[in-house]
Amino acid sequence: MRFFVFCWLLAFILGLVRCAALVEQEDQDELLPYPSFLAYSLGRNASRLRITSQIIYDAKQAKTTKDPEGSSPDTLPKSTACTGRSLHKKRAPTPVNAAPTPAPTGESSSTTTVHITDIHDFALLLPSRSGELISDAESDGVAFCAPESTDSTCTQRFQDGFIRAASVTRSSDGAWIQVTGCLDTSKSNLDPSDDGGQFDVRFPNGAQCAFGGYGASFIEQVEPSAGRFCLRCCAAENDQTHCNSHQDTAGCLVAVPGEYDFPEHGVNCS
Repeated sequence: MRFFVFCWLLAFILGLVRCAALVEQEDQDELLPYPSFLAYSLGRNASRLRITSQIIYDAKQAKTTKDPEGSSPDTLPKSTACTGRSLHKKRAPTPVNAAPTPAPTGESSSTTTVHITDIHDFALLLPSRSGELISDAESDGVAFCAPESTDSTCTQRFQDGFIRAASVTRSSDGAWIQVTGCLDTSKSNLDPSDDGGQFDVRFPNGAQCAFGGYGASFIEQVEPSAGRFCLRCCAAENDQTHCNSHQDTAGCLVAVPGEYDFPEHGVNCS
């Protein structure tokens, strides 16, 4: 009797062990095809890992079930193929600083008045001293005119060849006029290594553009190291939409978009 009970208990225990082994094997078989199973416990930061692992798994499954032996694998399913786009959100564009421009400084003067008539007749504020940086000339810059300018009040003239090429553009609504182009620092007293600076209604004293008159917005940037200049004059005061004075370190290409490539003249300062 005791022997019979002993055999029955032993068989029962062996049966339990066998069942546990089968359950464990079944669980493993269920988990093994998914190499990213543990990634699910990593939280939101593992989303990219989960996506990558699932793509790998789908590719293996497709090859195992569809591809004949020795054939090249099919392309990934369209739903999991790489789209070439970043998973990160694009940075929003920087908002334009539309804060009001400070009031003009000093009395109006012909020595600090610029104008734009056409590509042969315009004026720029430039340093009055040889080798002076544009940023330093913001306090004592003076107006220089094109050699063919008809402005009799402009006593300083560009040297011949200083302006390599220029383009004049006007807005359709008359809100602004601009001149953009390339310059040759060897035909001037500018420092060719100077990265440049900006003139506007604040600097130098009494600065203005004849297009809008005293107090009307205008911005001028000169970049000797890039061989580039730009001047935009607005018709209204405090026009930060068209003559934004807060882009004083952005450079002409940003502050005054326009023509800086002149293939017909073999000139490019863009």
